[in-house]
Amino acid sequence: MSRRGRRSVPDRRTWVRLDNASNIFLAARTESDPKVFRLGGTVDAPVDPELLQRALDETFDRYRLYHAVLRGGVFWYYLQDSDLRPRVEQEDLPTCAALYHPERRNLLFRVVYHEDRISVEVFHALSDGTGALWFLSDLLEAYSRLRYPQEFPAAPAGGMDGADDATVGTADTGIAAPAEAAGSAGPHPGSARVESELDLAVDSFAQHFRRNSWRTPGPDTSDPGSSEPDASDPRGSRPGPETSTASATANTKRSRPGRAYRVRGARNPDNRTRAVELTMPARAALNLAKAEAVSPTIYFTAMFFQALRAADPQAFKRPQTLAASVPVNLRQFFPSTSPRNFFATVRIAHAYGPLRAGDPTRPNDDAAARRTDPDSLSTVCRDLQSQFVPLIEPAELERGLRRLIAFERNPLLRAVPRLLKDPILRLLNWLNNHSLSIAVSNLGRVELPPAAARHVGPLQCQVSAARPQFCVASHAGTFTLTFTSPFSQTGHIAEFVRLLTERGVPVTVAAARVTEAELERAAS
Repeated sequence: MSRRGRRSVPDRRTWVRLDNASNIFLAARTESDPKVFRLGGTVDAPVDPELLQRALDETFDRYRLYHAVLRGGVFWYYLQDSDLRPRVEQEDLPTCAALYHPERRNLLFRVVYHEDRISVEVFHALSDGTGALWFLSDLLEAYSRLRYPQEFPAAPAGGMDGADDATVGTADTGIAAPAEAAGSAGPHPGSARVESELDLAVDSFAQHFRRNSWRTPGPDTSDPGSSEPDASDPRGSRPGPETSTASATANTKRSRPGRAYRVRGARNPDNRTRAVELTMPARAALNLAKAEAVSPTIYFTAMFFQALRAADPQAFKRPQTLAASVPVNLRQFFPSTSPRNFFATVRIAHAYGPLRAGDPTRPNDDAAARRTDPDSLSTVCRDLQSQFVPLIEPAELERGLRRLIAFERNPLLRAVPRLLKDPILRLLNWLNNHSLSIAVSNLGRVELPPAAARHVGPLQCQVSAARPQFCVASHAGTFTLTFTSPFSQTGHIAEFVRLLTERGVPVTVAAARVTEAELERAAS
């Protein structure tokens, strides 16, 4: 049965405990980082709010998870089904504004529009980037069908509409903060989704990682989604084991494990997120990663490191370690069609030596020097890749997640009231933050059904931020990289743009106003 022709299913369970990945978002949220992420798409004409509302109603009815509100019990948080209905809103709040308010009973997502852009914002405890991308893809398809009905086949008897399902064939990641994935995000569930899997109760962590649950296979190679040829598998350009071990070991000796350089700056007056959006031709951007034989996530993480170093030369006159948090979409290894959170995060780092005279972040035409300089972009790419590849092996991911699930389900810990658990989780999150410099997330290349894709241009992804980070999405031949930060400073972004343009990539920059002076200029 088509997604649009599916009949509603009677409620079998109206509440469910939060999954393993979601609990930390409740404890770790702050005014400056409310744990909200945004996915959006640009359409080819100003948005018609009435048609968008009809498209939202249709899409909302297919995603039972998105009907949920969040409640707090004595020992845990839980999602509860509700009869609330969402309304599209013209954008008038800062990006990624708070969605969860303990004193209110409200939905955990919003749909907003501005001129020709449609965006979905989601509280991360509800869903991850992959689940939200499925929702956005269906929303854009429904809106395009309503806006251009003559281009979509009429639905035959039985509810089939004849349109191809949306496919998410991604290069590296989803959204962990927002999201989550290194490698394929997994296929859009489409018409293959089983009715019961729309139930609130589907918890993929419990399904795969509790005792006696399904064992780990290799990565799923049956994903029908199309992905960039140089990025379909982050392990595809794996260095040899001797090279990987030697590189990682040599680099680790140069720094204290667990310590990392932390970006600091002036926070914005009302704690709104600073967002700066870079757009560029997808092929030009991906060719840079291909030239270094690494995935796009690894390449642009290394470039982010170089930009931070160039933006703060005083701090890097002494050895510093830069560390990144990278979300891993578990669906690529452990089958799941649930839109709930299903990701893990891994940490990769490079220990830099003291900054030498000159600017080592600039391109070096000497190929031999690029290979031997321990802090050149090429060397950093190889170092990060050598760390990343073993960390995303299915067996390694499973071992860590089984330990985490076992810890979470410890009877003594489960007996601790939520009011005590939250401060503990908040402390653990604070300690983890001190071991990280940045966070990155890559949705990869997204493909919509052809009739919808003709009317949807670049896609965007951004997230509220506890630290500087970027999110990447690719669609319609455009590579969109959005930096977000709790700080108003943009020096590292300017350096990142310089590194791109010096390598021949044309970049367009758009930035939201966040400071009082910027807002006053906009109002005048």
